[in-house]
Amino acid sequence: RARPRRRRRGGVHPVQHVGGGGQREAERARGPPHPRRRRLAQDRRPVLRRIQQLHPECLRSERAGFARAGAAQGREPQVHLRRAEAFFQRWWRQQSDMIKDTVKGLVSSGRLEFINGGMCMHDEATVHYIDMIDQTTLGHRFIKEEFGQIPRIGWQIDPFGHSAVQAYLLGAEVGFDALYFFRIDYQDRDTRNGTKELEVVWRGSKTFGSSADIFAGIFPKNYEPPPGEFYFEVDDTSPVVQDDPLLFDYNVEQRVNDFVAAALAQANVTRTNHIMFTMGTDFKYQYAESWFRQMDKLIHYVNKDGRVNALYSTPSIYTDAKFSTNEPWPLKTNDFFPYADNPNAYWTGYFTSRPALKRYVRMMSGYYLAARQLEFFIGRSKSGSTTDSLGDALALAQHHDAVTGTEKQHVANDYAKRLSIGYKKAEELVSTSLGCLSESGSNSRCSSPTTKFVQCPLLNITYCPPSEMNLSQGKSLVVLVYNSLGWKREDVLRIPVMSDSIVVHDSEGREIESQLLPIANASSHLRDRHVKAYLGTSPAASPKFWVAFPASVAPLGFSTYFISIGKRSASISSTSTLNSQGSESRNLQVGQGRLKLQYDAAGALSQYSDSKTQVEANFEQKYKYYLGQDGSGDDPQASGAYIFRPKGVVPIKTDGQVPPTILRGPILDEVHQQINPWIYQITRVYKGKDYVETEFIVGPIPVDDENGKELSTEIITSMATNKTFYTDSSGRDFIKRVRDYRSEWKIEVNQPVAGNYYPINLGIYVEDGSKELSILVDRSVGGSSIKDGQIELMLHRRLLNDDGRGVAEALDEKVCLDDQCEGLVIEGKYYLKIDPQGDGARWRRTFGQELYSPLLLAFAEKVQHKFCCTRDRSNSYSCRIEHAPTCFSRMEATGGIHMFHHSLEWIQLTAFLKMSRCLLLRNSKMEVFSFGWLTYTRLESIRISRPRRVSTSRGYSQIKRSAR
Repeated sequence: RARPRRRRRGGVHPVQHVGGGGQREAERARGPPHPRRRRLAQDRRPVLRRIQQLHPECLRSERAGFARAGAAQGREPQVHLRRAEAFFQRWWRQQSDMIKDTVKGLVSSGRLEFINGGMCMHDEATVHYIDMIDQTTLGHRFIKEEFGQIPRIGWQIDPFGHSAVQAYLLGAEVGFDALYFFRIDYQDRDTRNGTKELEVVWRGSKTFGSSADIFAGIFPKNYEPPPGEFYFEVDDTSPVVQDDPLLFDYNVEQRVNDFVAAALAQANVTRTNHIMFTMGTDFKYQYAESWFRQMDKLIHYVNKDGRVNALYSTPSIYTDAKFSTNEPWPLKTNDFFPYADNPNAYWTGYFTSRPALKRYVRMMSGYYLAARQLEFFIGRSKSGSTTDSLGDALALAQHHDAVTGTEKQHVANDYAKRLSIGYKKAEELVSTSLGCLSESGSNSRCSSPTTKFVQCPLLNITYCPPSEMNLSQGKSLVVLVYNSLGWKREDVLRIPVMSDSIVVHDSEGREIESQLLPIANASSHLRDRHVKAYLGTSPAASPKFWVAFPASVAPLGFSTYFISIGKRSASISSTSTLNSQGSESRNLQVGQGRLKLQYDAAGALSQYSDSKTQVEANFEQKYKYYLGQDGSGDDPQASGAYIFRPKGVVPIKTDGQVPPTILRGPILDEVHQQINPWIYQITRVYKGKDYVETEFIVGPIPVDDENGKELSTEIITSMATNKTFYTDSSGRDFIKRVRDYRSEWKIEVNQPVAGNYYPINLGIYVEDGSKELSILVDRSVGGSSIKDGQIELMLHRRLLNDDGRGVAEALDEKVCLDDQCEGLVIEGKYYLKIDPQGDGARWRRTFGQELYSPLLLAFAEKVQHKFCCTRDRSNSYSCRIEHAPTCFSRMEATGGIHMFHHSLEWIQLTAFLKMSRCLLLRNSKMEVFSFGWLTYTRLESIRISRPRRVSTSRGYSQIKRSAR
């Protein structure tokens, strides 16, 4: 047991709190409001960053309902708490100065309290911790700027399970004194009710230990009014407090008895003599006056009865009362996943629901981080593009009915639309920023760079218009690569191109190693259909190849590469060799570096080996789908957007399907497999990498048999893992999981699969004492280890029934094109690595951060520039460039300087360039000077010595030169 940290000294209330809103009686009971005792400690609150807008989940009002509830009748304005779906900031902007002053008075006096205070009440299972921080701090900044306060109470009453990261990072480390919530497993709640452990000290981090403890309160039943019919909306059926004794339905005594009975029942499962009633629920307070009229009567008559004392309160007042008792509290560790509200209703399906939206949110989150860096580099503009719109859209997308996939389709479309609008505005800023950075030789503040960069948000479906341009006639494609992380990145880039005569150079003019890979038909089909569906037009051209090449980028820096048509050096650039295993009845090995994968004669993955770590492991990779329960049995619970309830599992066999196709090359090997008509898979092994990349294209999931399906992939090994596996908590800490076991209560297993699924935002791993198998993901998914040595990930869901938890719509996503609708197709990746025991943590953390913050690619077109040279009386030559190039310009040999070599002594460049390489080419009677890769600088004069004779065997010689 542990005691909460005493952050605040306050008066003791020897009465029961029945929390609602504002508080005339509370003022009498506790005196004037206490000053805030615990401020944010700047030296230990690095999580607060930038805030702008508020979507509080803690307050509900009908427009000016704050004042209307009391002041409209000459009473003191009263306050009410709520779980909300409305924009407080939007409401705030519409109010008059008089109303704003009234609200500020309520806040400063303690009658109105902001709790949670973020843009939304974010989810805790399918969100990344960086997004949790960003959306929370956006709201907190607004509150601080407008009201001079910072919330001190967390209020996560509706998310479907609760993460350890929420407790220590978004709770204690944010500065909250307490965290209140509702949804925990029904068996856990029953146990805690019996032991009075609904209120605990939650220690969410082993690393921070007791320094990040937070007081946590769990509601005994739900976040609604207490039992006994205390709903007071104008159209509710609960009996009002009829206190006119002359009327036939006079019921004061009955209403008081009902209220006192509910209070005593809750007191029996709660420590100390303070309890909280949440007076409200979803979609209430449409007319606040009806609520406050009845609560005023209840408080009056209950206190007159004397058995309990009821008062308007706030979570802060309640928390102070709890602290003041100096009660020892039970200690809670780890998290509250998974969540079930009855034996066959595990809320573990939403870990994967709407996988395309989940991926979109994750992509935009990493992009937002990079865009803010670039916004800072060039300075924030008051009139131009900013990242604000994207930040606001991302914040709303963290809502517990947004990124979770538990909304109606048109609502999901709206979230995606907001993200798209925000991205377009941020894209303009990123393009300008990269252009300015690339022209950093300018002395003045950059606002209109000459280089126009464009980006390719649909690159994952092989659509990138800049790379599809015609590179003939001296054109080349500039690829700028930006690294938003604080360490050097080495990665392999893949760009779709039209030609097979592609050459790649770096910024020094060196041709770098590259590899061409044909684009799979499955990828082309995905591109053609979805580009037209998303953009309304068909692509003008279809690229035939991926060009893959290595890229190296400095910390918080950028590198540039150039793709052009030319003769490829056989020793540097190559086209992948194509093999099919259809005619081979032998094992097959892929991998050009330390990592090797073995496939058996049937084309199934069979072995993993790493020559550097000496790790070898036999393993298989398979697909299967669970049949979703349709709710037609004795228990009507169906599988749906929230609930995962399988009624059977069907393995997907690859026997008799198309044999795998193998592409080999100097940079990577690929194995292409058509698993079945709606699953296509590409497995990649990179020469310079120590992990396996698996790309999947899944869909449309067929439902012609009227069965909803939930697709999973599984990795099967012989590792003895003793029912144990590890999953991340919101992308940070890894938490130990044991199959069919809960450390703090005894679980009765009713759903052996769904009851062992956990949210995965970063990864999952298993270990057996000698090695670790880790899998990292590119979005939130559900996953588990259902058998020893096995890991499975749920990739896609398509269901035909609603699960009865509020969506009122089946999870049947479709993409429509020309009035023809098909089930959703998704593309994604996961990454696999096997390490010696204890060595996997570094890869999971470092590469996991690289997955969250991928290299940002931007593209520009470069046109070949011509040189014009003249000779003066002193036989010196002056050369100028017809069109001023940017720092990425490259002068080809055919566009170089032509002059007779006998008269050449000097070349004076009068352009803003510094020549980094000069080659003398023999061309009959004429020497051709080719200025290779050029870097941006000021005027330079280059002295070039008289050239040596050229070796005919080489065809060129290096010119010695010195800068004057």
